[in-house]
Amino acid sequence: MAETLKKGSRVTGAARDKLAADLKKKYDSGASIRALAEETGRSYGFVHRMLSESGVTLRGRGGATRGKKVAST
Repeated sequence: MAETLKKGSRVTGAARDKLAADLKKKYDSGASIRALAEETGRSYGFVHRMLSESGVTLRGRGGATRGKKVAST
């Protein structure tokens, strides 16, 4: 999807919904906002806004966490 959009072009309607869904899926799979911005040729702010609009719970700074460490004995 991202390849068909011209840099700086306005994204509306069905194309916006499709892009938001693609970004959400990739972000939920562990991709960073910066990586998604570079991949789509869009700004960090644009990707952040698209994710927020699609209801994604954004991760804290520092990327994906790995959960609690289990103490080894």
